[in-house]
Amino acid sequence: MPELPEVEVVRRGLERWAAGRTVEAVSVLHPRAVRRHTAGAEDFAARLRGSELGVPHRRGKYLWLPLTPDASLLAHLGMSGQFLIRPATAPPETHLRVRFTFADSDGTDLRFVDQRTFGGLSVQDTVPGDRDSLPQALAHIARDPLDPEFDEDAFHAALRRKRTTVKRALLDQSLISGVGNIYADEALWRTKLHYERPTAGLTRPRTAELVRHIREVMGDALAAGGTSFDAMYVNVNGESGYFDRSLDAYGREDQPCRRCGTPIRRRAWMNRSSYFCPHCQPVPRVPS
Repeated sequence: MPELPEVEVVRRGLERWAAGRTVEAVSVLHPRAVRRHTAGAEDFAARLRGSELGVPHRRGKYLWLPLTPDASLLAHLGMSGQFLIRPATAPPETHLRVRFTFADSDGTDLRFVDQRTFGGLSVQDTVPGDRDSLPQALAHIARDPLDPEFDEDAFHAALRRKRTTVKRALLDQSLISGVGNIYADEALWRTKLHYERPTAGLTRPRTAELVRHIREVMGDALAAGGTSFDAMYVNVNGESGYFDRSLDAYGREDQPCRRCGTPIRRRAWMNRSSYFCPHCQPVPRVPS
């Protein structure tokens, strides 16, 4: 599933290629792609027809483009969702789900392609008075570490109150958004924290160090265009990211730790995997 840096790459592509353009027509080719729009595919297309797409925003892994002060086009890429800018004359992709054509002479259209159809689009009412036209469906999701308004002190206090383990906290969207499994493992490796470290024992400096490393990991991934392990994730021009070549922990089972040389280990964790260095990230002691 795309993580925050990949979604940010897509957001930037949409800002360049779609913002400010007026939608002439929308073709919904698979109803599951708009299942979150409860009024149905015809209403989805009608709400968008004639609307100008605003500058896209992101909260965690969600994207939205304001349509009016009261409504936004909300998108979640799911496991395999892709926004692609294509020449209007290009043949349809095999898994094309929604197609947006524009009322201009640019000669390109916007396509939502999703092989597994876990992603989805909808038109959502926005939080009243929010300057970014935040969809009400996202009001419960915390800001992400790249957001200028992310509050480190509030995040640290929430960690101490939550009394969970650190990786579970990083994947909790009500505490911090946009950190998925890959970048959690990378940030924990850089911070030398085991994924099962209790949050109640984290000091304020330790939390600040963790947040700093999360930002560094995400910044490095953004510079590389994201992380791609297969053809599922691409940016709006159909290009894959390259950060997977620089990963220090995730996917490196039995390979030497780049810091100490100890083989990286993988453990099953919440129907996923956690990768860590047993020397740099020792298992936390269980109180006697």
